[in-house]
Amino acid sequence: MAKKVKKSGKIRVGIVGVGIGGVHAQGYAKLPDVEIAALCDLNTARAEGVGERYGVKSIFSDYSAMLAEAQLDAVSVCTPNALHAAVAVAALEAGCHVLCEKPLSISAAEGKKIVDAAKRAKGKFMIGMNNRFRGDSQVLKKYIESGELGDIYYAKAGWIRRTGIPGMGSWFTSKEMAGGGPLIDIGVHALDLTLYLMGNPKPVSVYGATYAKFGPFGKGGGSWGVPANGGSYDVEDLACGMIRFENGASLALEASWAQHCAGDKLYNEVYGDKGGATMEPLRIFTERYGSPIDITPACPDRNGHEAEVAHFVECIVQDKQPIATADQALDVMKILDALYASSEKGTSIALK
Repeated sequence: MAKKVKKSGKIRVGIVGVGIGGVHAQGYAKLPDVEIAALCDLNTARAEGVGERYGVKSIFSDYSAMLAEAQLDAVSVCTPNALHAAVAVAALEAGCHVLCEKPLSISAAEGKKIVDAAKRAKGKFMIGMNNRFRGDSQVLKKYIESGELGDIYYAKAGWIRRTGIPGMGSWFTSKEMAGGGPLIDIGVHALDLTLYLMGNPKPVSVYGATYAKFGPFGKGGGSWGVPANGGSYDVEDLACGMIRFENGASLALEASWAQHCAGDKLYNEVYGDKGGATMEPLRIFTERYGSPIDITPACPDRNGHEAEVAHFVECIVQDKQPIATADQALDVMKILDALYASSEKGTSIALK
């Protein structure tokens, strides 16, 4: 039985960045052993609004001050991507457990700073890949681990939108702040979930391509994020690629914020030598007694974000290893880096 590391009192959590951080707050607020002790955002008025909703009075505009003054046990890092490394490393060095929103950072080199800090730290680090925690994801993972699909040799994954560019001209569309466009923003979800279902095989080569046919012309804007007039758009609005793994398996990936398609779609498909599966909704394709059959498993209706936060807190309380680790997040970043490099060079990229 795992030992308890928190014998009394509530776990004091601070949240840096109250955009997606508001979703984290919603998850923490439902846990009886957690107190949201502090919020930090450059937009203090927005932080105060979230604070009023959850009864948080300690509001900061500087995360260093929050870490020094708020006496925190854990921190959610929900900043723009370029700030993930600085905030996560500081929180780990302050002795806090850290839940960091995806992606790990804007590049594998920046992400490695977090991985190295996590290895040195006493606190736990978990990457915020909420799609792993959905009810259908967990059910399919159990099917795969039980051997129902056999050896998975091919997968397809993607997240595409018809008109969904977030915050046109904001940090979302700045390569310096975001690291890229839909590939690193939403494609990372489709990629991570599929890698998780496949058992996180080791990637050996990547071929990718990116396109910007909407954003540079002010088209394709969506409802998420706050547009910034006069801001830059120097990222892609569609990316695609193929990833090969050491075990011979391959994965086809696509991600877009805007394209002329039927509509928005998040999908994950895995194919093994004994069966295949597709999600949204979850269906399993296999055979019994020489005849093909389809299975539609019952899946719990689980909010992935809330389940993710609950798992993070459970790992703190019970001293468990999170199922979404820093090393796995770094492997994802290496693939994303290689996809962008492949697009720029027009050749496949070998991964060490």
